[in-house]
Amino acid sequence: MQLKRRIDLIPNLVEAVKGYAKHEKDVFKEFTKARTAMINSGNDVVVNAKADNMMQAALKSIFAVAEAYPDLKASTNFQDLQAELVDTEDKIQATRRFYNAAVRQLNTKIKVFPTVIFAGILGFTERDFFELDAAEQERADKPVDVKL
Repeated sequence: MQLKRRIDLIPNLVEAVKGYAKHEKDVFKEFTKARTAMINSGNDVVVNAKADNMMQAALKSIFAVAEAYPDLKASTNFQDLQAELVDTEDKIQATRRFYNAAVRQLNTKIKVFPTVIFAGILGFTERDFFELDAAEQERADKPVDVKL
């Protein structure tokens, strides 16, 4: 739900930034690629996590571009969109933590006696966490380098 909300909000943010930063085509291409990956990620948690990482990197780039344009930062429309996006990102993080806690609980329950017996009979299997691998996490933690 929150991932879809982010996908819907971001094009408005991008349009606001585009008006000020017409020559930042690479940033917008990366965003479009990330948004497409999010839309096409389906229900696979691992694919979803990778697409989410791409989206976070694209957002960092958009906000870095916005930092370079004081008029854009002062725009009420941009500020409102940015606040909505921050709220959505907070909700996504909370939902991710909730999901991972539920997965941890399920994975633990299906391994311990006596539920291991019933889990095997009923076909319960371990689920993947919604997380980034080490290389993706390192890339996500790097600051964005914007050259104007």
